[in-house]
Amino acid sequence: MSSIRNAVPRKAHKERAQPNSRKKFGILEKHKDYVQRARAYHQKEQTIQKLKEKAAFRNPDEFYFKMIKTKTVDGVHKQESQANKYTKEELMLMKTQDIGYISQKAQAEKKKIEKLTASLHFRCNSSNKHVYYAEDREEARQIKLKILEKGKSPAVEDLPNDIKRKIAASYKELEDRKSRVKELDNIYADMTLQKELQKKGRKRKLREDEIVNPTSRPVYKWRAERKP
Repeated sequence: MSSIRNAVPRKAHKERAQPNSRKKFGILEKHKDYVQRARAYHQKEQTIQKLKEKAAFRNPDEFYFKMIKTKTVDGVHKQESQANKYTKEELMLMKTQDIGYISQKAQAEKKKIEKLTASLHFRCNSSNKHVYYAEDREEARQIKLKILEKGKSPAVEDLPNDIKRKIAASYKELEDRKSRVKELDNIYADMTLQKELQKKGRKRKLREDEIVNPTSRPVYKWRAERKP
């Protein structure tokens, strides 16, 4: 019997809209909107009630370590400085790990640059024929059609627009990767210098007239020490 009742089409009951006389108050709140608003309201009420209970039953003699590691400045709790949290040996180890990561990223970028440069490179042989590297089969087919039409290797201006856009995007990517490698090399040099400066030994910064090969970076010289 229930299956027959479900087979009969029923009228879809819709929630009424905002009356025209109350359009100025915006969209009429539906039941699902009221449920969501009521749940949020009661959740805030419960949170406030729990906080009040915790404040009422708090032990005034309770101790925790942040009492001596924090201080109040203008009513705001601030933790003590973490500048001397690590020892000198731990800092040296972290520097070494960071330098290794930067070097690895730089090498990966250089390999990508070599691969991208090889795919964009035009090479000429003794018969003055150009070798063009296509990125996919569709691009190779279009180049082949151009060669058959004109009987020669296509120049850059003779290529289809979509291939020109791909070439331009590849050259832009190449320039971006080169600039990224340059930044990584600069970071690597700075981190290596900072690591060397943390080592033991007397050292001094050379003046400009003492530097044999002028450079924009500071140059330090360690004083010779007698080995025991």
